[in-house]
Amino acid sequence: MTDERRLRALEREADDGTAARTAHNALESALFEIKRVIVGQEAMLERVIVALLAGGHVLLEGVPGLAKTLTVKTVADVLGGSFKRLQFTPDLVPADLVGTRIYRPDTGGFDTELGPVFCNFLLADEINRAPAKVQSALLEVMQEHQVTIGHDTHRVPQPFLVLATQNPIESEGTYPLPEAQVDRFMFKLVVDYPHPRDEVAVVERSLDGGARARQALTPETLADHQRAASQVYVDRRVMEYAVALTTATRERTDEDWVEFGASPRGSINLIHAGRALALLRGRDYLLPIDVRDLARDVLRHRLVLTYEALAAGVDADRVLDDVLEKVHMPRIELAEDHAS
Repeated sequence: MTDERRLRALEREADDGTAARTAHNALESALFEIKRVIVGQEAMLERVIVALLAGGHVLLEGVPGLAKTLTVKTVADVLGGSFKRLQFTPDLVPADLVGTRIYRPDTGGFDTELGPVFCNFLLADEINRAPAKVQSALLEVMQEHQVTIGHDTHRVPQPFLVLATQNPIESEGTYPLPEAQVDRFMFKLVVDYPHPRDEVAVVERSLDGGARARQALTPETLADHQRAASQVYVDRRVMEYAVALTTATRERTDEDWVEFGASPRGSINLIHAGRALALLRGRDYLLPIDVRDLARDVLRHRLVLTYEALAAGVDADRVLDDVLEKVHMPRIELAEDHAS
């Protein structure tokens, strides 16, 4: 892509009437409505919106009681989409998730009963409690946004977001997610305890039942913003930076902490998620800082650590800290009007 095209992309940002500015204002209003219900957890809320814009899915890891379920329900209320919650248990079967064909004796034929995945926002609660055959039933719908039942293929509504949760403090009766499934998630977000100030606000809101979010967007307007995110300009140097971060996770080091690094899907998701984050920040061009801000959330679940790392108590974030320090972030020179 030529420098002339890059400069035209930067010039468009100055116009308040652009799709980027319109999307930014609308998404900020939606985030404001969500924050009327959810106290704190700004990073998690931002990433959920980014995943929606980029067409990705989110894996949430955190102890119970951190508003993971409430977050998805609130996002569905604000965006006006349908919401389904499915509690994963060891006795769940794939038909409970995607649906099945039922024989009707009165007609002598089969009817298709669609499962709970046919919604805009699916909360897969404690996904690691279901066996592998149930977890794998999500693969097609997460990747292709469709479900095959018998000889028929059914499309899920758009937008479609799977937000799966898993509890890190329990191991009995759980089934670790296979790498093929984990790689389908755009983000893995680690949700920590709220700040004491935020927790006081949570307790205070619980006394009067809490606020109710108002609808700020529709699935149709969200689709417009998704198209705007897909038009965000990406400089080749930013793409090279994203690839350098991903490939750095595959390199052997003296510590030998990583057995398998991130797949090319990591590089792809860094760019697609980065474009959505740039749009959320009011720009129609991607900067390296956007990629850097998302690197841990995009790459942490794509690393397979060695036994030496696990024995030393090293987690994926520690490895990514070293990667971010080692890989030089390029400097993109902007026009004078856009430099800040």
